[in-house]
Amino acid sequence: MPPHYHYNIPMQRPCAIAEFISYDETIPALLKSIGAPEVLRRQQRILIKPNLVNASPSPVTLPVAACAALVRACRQWSDAQIIIAEGTGEKHLTTDEVFAIHGYDRLAKQEGIELVDLNEAELVELRDKRNKVFPSFMMPRLVMESFVLSAAVLKAHSLSAVTLSMKNMIGVAPPAYYQRGGHWKKSAFHRQMQTSIFELNRYRQPDLAFIDASVGLADYHLGGPTCEPPINKLVAGFDPVAVDATGSELLGIPWPQVGHIKMADGVLGKAESFE
Repeated sequence: MPPHYHYNIPMQRPCAIAEFISYDETIPALLKSIGAPEVLRRQQRILIKPNLVNASPSPVTLPVAACAALVRACRQWSDAQIIIAEGTGEKHLTTDEVFAIHGYDRLAKQEGIELVDLNEAELVELRDKRNKVFPSFMMPRLVMESFVLSAAVLKAHSLSAVTLSMKNMIGVAPPAYYQRGGHWKKSAFHRQMQTSIFELNRYRQPDLAFIDASVGLADYHLGGPTCEPPINKLVAGFDPVAVDATGSELLGIPWPQVGHIKMADGVLGKAESFE
C-alpha cells in the first residue's frame, strides 16, 4: 500500500483565514494564499471528505456549493482524480441517501466525479502501540492512498467542545467496527471522545484542512442557535491543528480548552490561531 501524501508536502502557510464573500470567489483566493495550487498539482488522487453527518441542512452539514467550489479549485490546478467520500453517522440512512438529500449526487454527475461511501469501503488494519483507545484501527484503504481534504463546518460540540477538520475524520470509521451501541454509526468514539479524535488523527490526519465558518453553530453540532452575527469567514491550511485552533477561537472557545487540539499541539501540528 503506497504511503499517503501528507509527508511529501513542503510546508506552505499552515493556516489562513478569509472574509466570506461567496464560495466560488473566496475558496480559490483562500487556497491560493496558502500555496495550495502547487501542492495540489503534484497529487494523483484528491479525496474531499465533507461533513455530512446526517440529513440536516447547512450549517449542520457542508453545503454542496462549498464542496462544488472546492472541486472546481482542485480541478483548475490539478489533473488528479477527484473523489468525494464520506461515511455518514445517520443511523437510518445510507451514505448514498445522504449524498442525494444534500445534492451531492447532482454535483458528482455534473462534474463527472465519483462518490464513495466510506462506511462500506475496503479496509486495512493499522496499528500504533502509543494509542490507548485505538491501538489498532480499521481504515478505508482509499483514505490512506489519497490526498485528503477535510472539509468541515464550524460547530460547537456537546462532547468534544468543537467539531472541525480533525473531528470530521471520524466519518472514515466503518460502522461494522465502530458502531458500539447507541444511535450513531460511530458511537465507539463517544466513550473517550477527545483521546479518540487525537488517536484517529495520529493514524490519518488531513493533508489539507478547510472550515466553512460562513455561519457557524454556537452551542450544538446537530442544531440549535447559529452564531449571531454569522462568523462570515473561511479557514484553510496544511496544518489541521492550526486550522482547528483558529476555528475554535472563532467560536469563542480558547483552543487549550479543547482536549484533542491540546493533545495534537506539538505532535500533529502547531495550535496557533491566525488572524
